[in-house]
Amino acid sequence: MCGKILRLGSDPSDPWTNSQDDPSLIGIFPLDSCYSPHSPSISPPSDAIARPAHPVVIRTAVRQDVRALADVLTDSFHPPEGLMFWVQPFLRLGIYEDLRARLRANTPQYHCFTATLGTTGLVIGTVEIAVRPLYWGAYQVDYPYISNLAVHPDYRRRGVARQLLLNCEPKALEWGFQAIYLHVLDRNRPARKLYKSLGYHTEENWPASGFPLWQSQRLLLYKTLMSPPT
Repeated sequence: MCGKILRLGSDPSDPWTNSQDDPSLIGIFPLDSCYSPHSPSISPPSDAIARPAHPVVIRTAVRQDVRALADVLTDSFHPPEGLMFWVQPFLRLGIYEDLRARLRANTPQYHCFTATLGTTGLVIGTVEIAVRPLYWGAYQVDYPYISNLAVHPDYRRRGVARQLLLNCEPKALEWGFQAIYLHVLDRNRPARKLYKSLGYHTEENWPASGFPLWQSQRLLLYKTLMSPPT
């Protein structure tokens, strides 16, 4: 999973709202049986398909979502297991402050999506997309990059991650790009399977990130986007 946090600064102005009539509502879809990526430290879900009574809403994140989003991100990337139980509150606070700063900055080429459970408003997933530099040796190219894709453990394998990823694509096209990038750990095969099903490919010319011997290699994936017919 892509757990890198982008620090984009903050701004006193804050145009975010949380109205039910807000145009930030992107789409509503029923839960299906697709797998949602998980932290490598969490066991993959079973093949059982659960169908809650409420549909899932994908919308733009607002300031009022920050605390719930921080909870989802912390529990996904840093589950409270072993010593992490004592460290997690400090990590949660850091994630909360970073996310709040990114939302307040209102940067033009940054967007955060939230998945909520129907009319209940319960936050169950999130993903961020931002234009950031990618490096090939001495060269630097700016491309839309997906990070912090996370789904609450109780709502995985139901298509939430798939819909969050699909909602990033129109945003990249809106910014004038024809490709989108993300990182995934080599050993995270369920996540790689999901990305492959959505049309992502491994960037062969990008040098894989080096990790300590006990960790997996990080791969750079990309997807070529097609503009909708006019």
